[in-house]
Amino acid sequence: MKRMMKAAALMGAGLMAVMCAGLAQAQTPAQTPAWPTKPVKFVVPFAPGAGADIGARLAADALSRKWNQSIVVENRPGGDSLIAIRAVVNDNDDHQLLFTPTGNFTPHPYKHEKLGYVRDRDLLPIARFSNTILAVGVSDQSGITSLQQLVDVARKRPGELNVMTVPGITDLVWDNFTTALDLKIQKVSFNNLGQGAAEMAAGRIQVVMSAYAIMQPVIGNGAKLLAVNSRTRSPALPNVVTAIEAGVPSLQLEGLVGLFGPKSMNAALRKRIGDEVAEVARMPNIAERLVASGQTPNPGGAEDFAKDIAEQEKQVAEIAARVGMKKLD
Repeated sequence: MKRMMKAAALMGAGLMAVMCAGLAQAQTPAQTPAWPTKPVKFVVPFAPGAGADIGARLAADALSRKWNQSIVVENRPGGDSLIAIRAVVNDNDDHQLLFTPTGNFTPHPYKHEKLGYVRDRDLLPIARFSNTILAVGVSDQSGITSLQQLVDVARKRPGELNVMTVPGITDLVWDNFTTALDLKIQKVSFNNLGQGAAEMAAGRIQVVMSAYAIMQPVIGNGAKLLAVNSRTRSPALPNVVTAIEAGVPSLQLEGLVGLFGPKSMNAALRKRIGDEVAEVARMPNIAERLVASGQTPNPGGAEDFAKDIAEQEKQVAEIAARVGMKKLD
C-alpha cells in the first residue's frame, strides 16, 4: 500500500512538472509576440536628407530584409519635433516607431507647457543606432585657432562675437558654456542652417556649433573646426580634439540617435528589436555610409540606450538649473 501511494505521489509530481513546462511554453508567445505582422513605419522629425533621416533609411533598408516586411520612412518635421513624437505616442501602435536624436526631446519639459506626452512612459527606448558628430567651428577670418582662444577673445571683446547654434539641446549646451564662463556672445539664427555655415565661411559670423554635416562643405574653405563635443574623438575626425581635451567641459554633448517605441510595446519585443537594430548598425557598409553623412556608428540595445538617455536628461536638468530654466510641464 505504501509503495502504491509513493508511486502515485511520484506520478503526480511528474504530471505537475509536465503541466508547468507546458504552461511556460504556452506563455512564451505572449511574452514575445510575433512581430512584425504588417508593414513598419519609422517616423523622423526632420525633412529628407537630414542625418537622422539618412540613418533611418539605411536601417530601414537592411531591416526590411531581415524582418521580411516593408518599412516606410515618414518625415514629420516641425513643431520642435512634437509633431512626430505625438504621432507615435497618440497612435500607440507597435509598428509605428520614432527614429530621432535624443537631444530633440530631452529639453522639452523646459521649453513647452503642454507636451502631450511623458517621455519615460510614452516613448520607450528600443535601440541606439548612431551619434551625430557635433562640433564647434569658426571663421578663418576670426583668427581663432582653439576653444581656449575663443574664450579669451570673447572675454576681451564682450558682445562682439556672434554664433549660430542649432535649436534644442545644442543651443542649451552653448548657453551652459557661456553661463559657466560668463561670456557674452551674440546669437544669430537662420531658417536654413547651411546658410549659417556659409555666413561663417564668409566671415559675417564668427562661430557655429552644430552637426558637423552642416559645416562640412565649408571646413577648409573659409572655416575650421575647433573641437567636437563628444567625450571621445570621432573616428571620422581623429585629429580634432574634444571640448574636454580643450579644457572646456561645459561644451560636452553626445549626439545620440536611435529608435523609440510607444508604451504598448512589449519589453521583450523591445529587447529583440533593439538587438537586431544594433546588429544592423555594426554592418561595415552601413557604418561607412553613416561616417560619410557626418555620423558615428554607436550600436546599442534598449538597456544601453535607456541608460544614455537618463544620463542626458540629468545633464539637461543640471544645465537648466544653471541657466535659470524651470520645468514647464
